[in-house]
Parts: sequence; C-alpha cells; structure tokens
Amino acid sequence: MSHSATNNRVHKRPQLKRLVLLTGFIVASSTLLPACGKVAQDNGAKPTAESSNTGITDSRDMLPTEVLNQLNGLPQLTQGLGKSGADVLDSNKPTLVKFWASWCPLCLGTLEETETWRKDAAFEGLNVVTVASPGHLNEKESADFTQWYAGVQTDYPKLPVLIDNSGSLIKQLGVQVYPSWAILDKKGNLVRLIKGNLTEEQAYALAENAENDFADLKNSKAKPAQAGADSTQSAKSETPNSKNGVYYNSEGAPINTKTIYLAGGCFWGLEAYMERVDGVVDAISGYANGNPKLTDPSYEQVIAGSGHAETVKVVYDADKIDLERVLKYYLRVIDPTSLNKQGNDRGVQYRTGIYYTDAADKAVAEQALENAASKYSKPIVVENEPLQNFSLAEEYHQDYLAKNPNGYCHIDLSLADDKIQSTRKTIKLAPANTVAEALDPKRYANFDKNALKNTLTKSQYDITQKAGTERAFSHEYDHLFAPGIYVDVVSGEPLFLSTHKYDSGCGWPSFWQPIEPEVITEHKDTAYNMVRIEVRSRVADSHLGHVFNDGPKDKTGLRYCINGGALQFIPVDKMPQSGYGVFVDQVAVKSVK
Repeated sequence: MSHSATNNRVHKRPQLKRLVLLTGFIVASSTLLPACGKVAQDNGAKPTAESSNTGITDSRDMLPTEVLNQLNGLPQLTQGLGKSGADVLDSNKPTLVKFWASWCPLCLGTLEETETWRKDAAFEGLNVVTVASPGHLNEKESADFTQWYAGVQTDYPKLPVLIDNSGSLIKQLGVQVYPSWAILDKKGNLVRLIKGNLTEEQAYALAENAENDFADLKNSKAKPAQAGADSTQSAKSETPNSKNGVYYNSEGAPINTKTIYLAGGCFWGLEAYMERVDGVVDAISGYANGNPKLTDPSYEQVIAGSGHAETVKVVYDADKIDLERVLKYYLRVIDPTSLNKQGNDRGVQYRTGIYYTDAADKAVAEQALENAASKYSKPIVVENEPLQNFSLAEEYHQDYLAKNPNGYCHIDLSLADDKIQSTRKTIKLAPANTVAEALDPKRYANFDKNALKNTLTKSQYDITQKAGTERAFSHEYDHLFAPGIYVDVVSGEPLFLSTHKYDSGCGWPSFWQPIEPEVITEHKDTAYNMVRIEVRSRVADSHLGHVFNDGPKDKTGLRYCINGGALQFIPVDKMPQSGYGVFVDQVAVKSVK
C-alpha cells in the first residue's frame, strides 16, 4: 500500500465506478465544507428526501430535471462572457455546476481554482459554470449581490456566474450546503449532486470521464467487475514491503511492527486516513468481530446483518509511533458517542471499536477512551474488546479511495498530516486567588512565540498565526458541551466558558460571549469585498475566528464563531490544578446546548 498522496492528475484514466447498494448505502462527497455562516432553509420550504440527504444522489433516484435548459435561461454576471447561461454553455457537453454564496469563505477561496478549470485544456470536453442564488440560504438580495460581485469579478474574468434569483435550482436539487456541485449529462439531466467541495483530483477525474457522458456514474449501482468470490483471497495478502507477515524498510531490514484493529464507520475513509499517519506501515480493510460461523463473510453478508464491523487492520512501526498516538489519530476522526453511525452510514457494521490481540493494549485503549469521555457530555460507545475474528474485505474495497478519486469518504484525510505529539504538555499555572488575578494579561505573557512551530500542531499554527480556517464540523470541540474552560492554545489565556457555548449548527465551536470582553480584540476584515469582524486573543494575538450578529436573541445576540484549533479545553475537574480554579463555580453547572 502506497503512503504517498494521490496527486497524479490525469496521466492515466481514473476509475470512477463505485459500489452503491440498494440497502441504503449513501455515497457522499469526500469533503463537506460549509462556511462559518449559518445555512438555513428558505421559509416555507419543506425539505424533501433529496434535500435532506447530504450525499451524492444517484440519477435514477430522481426524475430528469433538464437543468441545462434552466441554466441557459439564467442571467450571467461576469462582464465579457455574455448575458445569459446560453452564452457560456455548450449543449454538446456535459456540465459541472458549482453552487456557492458570498458568505462562504471556502467558496470564495476556491473561485480562482474553479476559474482555472474553466480555462484548462483538460476540461475542454466539459462545461464549468457557477450559480449564485441571491435572497436564498442567507445570500444577499439580488441588487446587493450584483453590486458586491462587481467589485470582485475582475479577479475572475473567465468565471461564469449565473444568477438564479428564484432559488428554483437549489430547491429542486436539494442544495443546502455551500459549496455544492451538480454533475449533468449532455441532456442536462442530473447524474450526481455532490454536497461539499470538489478536490482538484476529483475534478480532473471527472474531466477525464466526460467523454463518455459520465456513463460510469450513471450505471454505478452495478458492482465492480473485479469483485468476485475469489477476490478476497488475493486482497492484501502480500504487499511490496512485506512477506509472510513481516514488514521491511527500504534497506531490507525488518520493521518492529505492532497491530491494532480499528472500526470507525466506512472503512474506505479510515483506511486511507490511517495510511497517511506517520509511523503507520500498512492499513487493510476487513470485517471483524461478527458471527463466528462466517469465517470469510462477503460484503453482502455483512450489510445483511452478519454482525461484523467494517474494520481497518492498522500495522504500525512501534519504534516511530506508539498505540497511544495511533488512538489519538483514530479518535480525532470519529464521533465516539455515536452508536452504529458515522458520517452518512448507519448500521451495526458501522459501529466504532478498538479490537486488540495483545492484552496489554486494553489498558492503553481504556485510557484513551477515558480521556475522550472528558470531552463529551454523551457516553462513549466505542467498543474495547479482544479481536475475535477478522477477515479481509474484497479486493475492490482495498485502497478504494486511491482507485476511485471521487469516492465516498466521511473523514477529512488531511487531518492525518497534522501531526500529533506523543503527549502535549498540560497547562499548569500558579493558583490565582481572584478572577481579576486570573485575567491579568501579564500572567500569560511568557509564551515563546519563536517556538510555536514546535509546540503547536500544523493546524493550530496555521489557524492562530496565519488566520487559517479549519474544516467545518471537523473539530471535536464543535460537539463538545462538557463543563470546563476554553483557553488560548498559544498562551493559556482564558477566553470562553462552557456555560456560554451553544450549538449554532455552523460547524465551528460557538459562544454567545467571551469570559470577559477585554480578553478578545476585534479587527475589521475586508477580505473578498466583504466586511466581517475578526476576533483575536488579547495577549498572544492569536487568530480565533469571527463574531456575527446572529447569536441567541435571549442572550447577547452574538455568535463568536471560533476555530477549535485555536483553543484548548480544560475540563472542570482539571481546572484547579491547571490554575483556573477561580472559574470552577461559573462552569460547574450543566452547560447549555
């Protein structure tokens, strides 16, 4: 199994076939990235089965939409490209349609990339256009949007922007997340709706597939031809760097490997993610801890109720990484409180579990789950059990995302590149006798700014020092409502209390107020021809996020939309020894959700 990223554009034809079963297995985009602005349904519009599905919908589950005809009639904003969709669409080509909004940072950050595809010769067989819907899903009204885009369009002179003032397209297709992409055949019928962003690799794979009018995607309910009864026997039985169960490094010396078996929803994503973790030697998809009478279950038997969990066999170099860190990577990408459900997948086969063959690993897993429990108000439901049985999944499941660049993945694979240190130093300050003393900025001024690249993870550094933004719904603090205090990850300065945290639905930790107004500084942010209010920490000047005026009306009316990577959570039982004991009385009540 290769540990290199799949970044080989289109030197060879990507295989876009995927397994989609009638049993309700929903195929979704590998990236679900709404922006830090709330997405809301239009008033009066009831969600349909299609609109509530945050996955990719098979064309045969929907009536032909003739979307192309509708696109042709829409007005077009970008000067020099004509006045309507008909001026930028070739009816002899299939089409990629990007739905976006001005309030969506990810949408804005990828406009240049989308324009590049429009100009790229690799896309000459494919229409690439974008659609905005003023007055819908929190977008500006039509006149305001047109005025705003007039100041932006010079940066993207070749990017068509079609305006759907009625919002009929997003209602018809069930678009509720920005960005979203519609894939249309030459007749203008919907082939796929991808609710989330398209990666560069996915886009180029689609461009290569355009010449057959996306026939592979239209017929994707068929099982791949190579998935036969005998495929299991050959799946992963030997890899280039292993023989007879022993792994070797590039010099031919045996590696000191250990193995743990991890269940975390669909194994396609977990396998690809664990492969990227530094220190992991191999990751193999299979089925674990099910009916012992089925020694070699098929995928069909598993989804029919064999009791097996989709599980990844993780082989790691014990000299480079320990089990504690392996489990930190694992717990980073699953919801440990969700029973038989991860991402869009539901069923016993998608349960979470840590299955060990070494009895000593049980205690390590117990500690990892205990640490996780302190961050959640709901109980942890991850199994911690001996491995009872494990069989290899069929060949077509192995390295699935490498073979299928546009395949389903409920996991943000890039998190594997954000290295986890063996043990992060726990903040420990001298006790403060009063709240005023605990909020004294001098107390937190001794951090070493020059050492931050070494003391912070890559994500933490990018967020706090480069004003980066983490993926929506990706950070554990988004769904953390345990009592405690949130401090600046750089300096340890107290910023927010759990009692002021609420579930805004935007995908980032949200608070209606800081612990005290003076710990936050506000700055005008005019990026993308918009005016937003950036918030930073007082002492370390760490970028935290933005503040909006759509918070709880019965509180402050504000929503502090904060990157979880900019914060460190201190549980209430750890606050006294960490130096935050004077705040215990303020959080030792049930947090509001």
